[in-house]
Amino acid sequence: MIERMFEIDQGASEKALCDAVAHYERVKARAAAAQARATALWAAKRHAAEQAAGVPAAKRGRGLGSEVALARRDAPCTGGRHLGFAHALVHEMPHTLAALESGVLTEYRATLIVKQSACLSVELRRQLDAELCADPATLQGWGNAQVEAEAKKITARLDAAAVVERNAKAVGDRCVWTRPAPEGMVYVTALLPLTQGIGIYAALKRHADATSDGRGRGQVMADTLYVRVTGRPCTSPAPVAVNLVLADTTLYGDDDCPGWIQNYGPVPAAVVRAIVRDAVVDDNTKATLRRLYRHPTSGQLVAMESRARLFPKGLAAFIGLRDQTCRTPYCNAPIRHHDHATPHRLGGPTSARNGLGACQGCNIAKEAPGWTVTTSEHGGQHIAEFHTPTGAVYRSAALRLPGPPIRQRISLLEGRLSIDLVTFDAA
Repeated sequence: MIERMFEIDQGASEKALCDAVAHYERVKARAAAAQARATALWAAKRHAAEQAAGVPAAKRGRGLGSEVALARRDAPCTGGRHLGFAHALVHEMPHTLAALESGVLTEYRATLIVKQSACLSVELRRQLDAELCADPATLQGWGNAQVEAEAKKITARLDAAAVVERNAKAVGDRCVWTRPAPEGMVYVTALLPLTQGIGIYAALKRHADATSDGRGRGQVMADTLYVRVTGRPCTSPAPVAVNLVLADTTLYGDDDCPGWIQNYGPVPAAVVRAIVRDAVVDDNTKATLRRLYRHPTSGQLVAMESRARLFPKGLAAFIGLRDQTCRTPYCNAPIRHHDHATPHRLGGPTSARNGLGACQGCNIAKEAPGWTVTTSEHGGQHIAEFHTPTGAVYRSAALRLPGPPIRQRISLLEGRLSIDLVTFDAA
């Protein structure tokens, strides 16, 4: 019956298809409400079980957020938000939950309301919930911006001091991060206090308005930002470490297979060669090459091993190149820890097979009771399995590094290895 519910009649009219799209949107909203109820109940049952087992209050619930996120096929770092959202809806905001369940609110708009009310006490949050969502008819036709603005306005009226305190705490969240952009570009994003962020933009804009050398305003602003941050002309290579993995054939122009920059992703061959060329010819840049080995069938890096408890620098670099990001499924966070899948205290070796790149949050989460991580290799492919306290199993495989089709090169020492990758460091 469920399968028939999601079948689409190919002969349906446009009116029927419009109704179907609207219906499925309501189904999605109702499913989100049910998911929130299930999450809140799961958290309550875990709390009761840990309380009965004598787990100290400070340690209860550890790792549950990661379990929730994995069940949703989401990054583990989002688990805390999913738990908080579910708890608020089910236990503190019944009208918002009802609006979501009826399809008047989408999950995202319900999340905006919960987020804006997070600084309020439980009593005031319930008052906001009733004022904003008790009459679902008032929400009809509201977009994301209006829902967020109304929730923010009510929050400020109910407890202005709490809003001010939240804004003051937000300053501690200031940070800078990057994410890939098309055509070999990158987005650099900074989260700053309002006056600082606007001040930076205004200064760049003023400089661009006073510059007339043929470049567009956006180009001048971007170039000026780079010059003022690094102190170097935008036409010279940056003196920072760039870990670039590429095939030897790509380096020498025999093929156009992409390279791979750590914490960025695949880069077109032409861009790769330009990066190498610019670094080599610049007198202020030090360039080094390392030879790497990949498996002839899987294309993954070949293992290394150490007797030390901590991962030596070379082995840690190897794991970082192999994994690229945190190996927990669905987590794309940068690697912060080089961790033992089977803990060293339980006899786990300090090896590439037992080593995993992990972000700080995932590394802490897997230390919670009931979590185990195992690793294996199949056809040269490194596999990690994460077992959660509920018995769920999630798998992740190391990335296949860029390069042409695997070429098997036979020699006395590397009889079955393909020696065709190099890393390039410009520093």
